Amino acid sequence: MPRKPDRTPGAATLVRFAVGKCSLGSILVARSEKGICAILLGDRAESLERDLRRRFPQAPLPGRDPDTEALLAKVARVVENPHLVVDFPLDVRGTTFQRRVWQMLRTIPAGSTVSYAEVARRIGAPRSVRAVAQACGANALAVAVPCHRVVRSDGTPSGYRWGADRKRALLEREARR
Repeated sequence: MPRKPDRTPGAATLVRFAVGKCSLGSILVARSEKGICAILLGDRAESLERDLRRRFPQAPLPGRDPDTEALLAKVARVVENPHLVVDFPLDVRGTTFQRRVWQMLRTIPAGSTVSYAEVARRIGAPRSVRAVAQACGANALAVAVPCHRVVRSDGTPSGYRWGADRKRALLEREARR
């Protein structure tokens, strides 16, 4: 039987968002009253907005406001300089297992990588490698929850929700320091 989410992603809550550009393409930052609930990367702003609407189908999405625009600029700075501390509040939504994975990922320092198997081991579920990969794929908080730092057991980058080129670019950027 599938586990129920701790917080339903589409729950009716006001979500404000802003869309902009960064060196990786388009970036969308959305926030609820509790914190950032989505950081999405892609090629086109329209696709990111559709993704946000799918994630929050019942939420009013009034769009841009000055506070969210300022938050977008702060997140974009982290994309450009991954060694900056992610110090903004997050509204993390997912199953209990996903949240355990994502919490562990936030402990991986910039410039480091771990394998999916290592993540599974660190969260006490060594046989859940595929579930770890699925949790990475479900992550809606790019950069803040650094799933790009998870690689194959042989150390090579694998898939990334926002594209393999973006994953490589983030890892190269982090390695330069």
